[in-house]
Amino acid sequence: MTTAIKPAQDADSTRIAIVGGGLAGSLLALALARQGHGVDLYERRPDPRRQSAGAGRSINLGLSKRGMQGLRMVGLLDDVLARSVVMSGRVIHAPDGSTRYQAYGKDAGEVLHSIDRNELNHLLLDRAQQHPQVRLHFEHRLVRADKANRTLEFDTPDGSVTVQPLWVAGADGAFSAMRRELQHGERADYHQEYLEWGYKELTLAARPDGSSVIELTALHVWPRSHCLFVSHPNLDGSHTLTLFLPFEGEESFATVRTPEQVSALFAKYFPDLLPLLPGLLDQWERHPTGSLITTRTAPWRFGDWAVLLGDACHAVYPFYGQGMNSAFEDCCVLMAALADQPKDLAAAFSRYEQQRRPHTDVLAELSKANFVELRQKVQSPWFIARKRLDLALNRLWPRSWLPLYTMIAHSTMPYGEALERSHRQERLLRTALAGIAALCCAGLAYAIGVKP
Repeated sequence: MTTAIKPAQDADSTRIAIVGGGLAGSLLALALARQGHGVDLYERRPDPRRQSAGAGRSINLGLSKRGMQGLRMVGLLDDVLARSVVMSGRVIHAPDGSTRYQAYGKDAGEVLHSIDRNELNHLLLDRAQQHPQVRLHFEHRLVRADKANRTLEFDTPDGSVTVQPLWVAGADGAFSAMRRELQHGERADYHQEYLEWGYKELTLAARPDGSSVIELTALHVWPRSHCLFVSHPNLDGSHTLTLFLPFEGEESFATVRTPEQVSALFAKYFPDLLPLLPGLLDQWERHPTGSLITTRTAPWRFGDWAVLLGDACHAVYPFYGQGMNSAFEDCCVLMAALADQPKDLAAAFSRYEQQRRPHTDVLAELSKANFVELRQKVQSPWFIARKRLDLALNRLWPRSWLPLYTMIAHSTMPYGEALERSHRQERLLRTALAGIAALCCAGLAYAIGVKP
């Protein structure tokens, strides 16, 4: 293998490099190109548009306000919405087969949009490739980033190549090579945590006429303390089912292996799904088991030459549906920082990190907490009553009282501010309820005292 500097017409010191051609990287490439920048996008995989979808490895996406803002920035929102299914709420499936509907918001404007991850990535890459300022480089695996000489070395099928961009953005996922290289030799913090549960994706097929066998315009949840199913709808009437199950222990991926064990698990926890999945055993065998990881790191930048975004700096569990949305929001905040500091990249990168990192740390905690909510709380009478009270207060005072979920999914309020506002509202509500209880007790005592 030989090492060579790429010719200037392919990559030079006036062009920006993006490492990672997933959702965040392709969106950022398009955003920068629309501002007149030359962009080279490097992806270690072959072109995903020429590959068959990796079954069981995606987890469908729920597009919300933050992600919509990013797509609007690059002029793709309408195209994406046309490829998505509206989810107005979630349907909770109890063990006895009964269901309960929970709206996502107070009106038809507060909804989520279900979109296939692969389809969205393909659309973003198509539009990036069509832009004259963008060049796509597939099968380019980052080997080394030389921060002193501001160069990137890639391993490719044709040998090793080195490029020297103006600056570089690392958007290469939770196991980011760019993060590793950027932080090598620096005083950097990095923490990763694997969830003790894994996931397996299955497909709930549509009827022969293309209609859905369950409500299409909703997220479906089968909450069980020991396991969890979540279903995202697809445009063709099918649903992508994601089973979350512990890796180890009784009734886990380690012990549920044979056809008899799989059938027993579904008969025990999801009997209503069994007749809808005639190919269950075949799917179980063919679809791999995935892992879930959350990460935190600092810093996200190196001087005026490198910056991280998306899962490369803040991967989160998928249980709040904000992974892709927060990555797209990174792109928006980074683009705004670059616009505010066009001649000082170091200042722009610093501002971007200061504005984002405290809030993505909060998102990581919210995502963990929502896992417990989905498994254990959504069927609780107290939880349901509390949600209804939140929505009622929101309808009465739409600007003054906002449920936490509304602030996270249906606004662009920073995550930390949303959580703090939720805590203030909770304290206010408890004070009010305590006051009402005290008045009731006083009234009762007075009635008892004056009774003949």
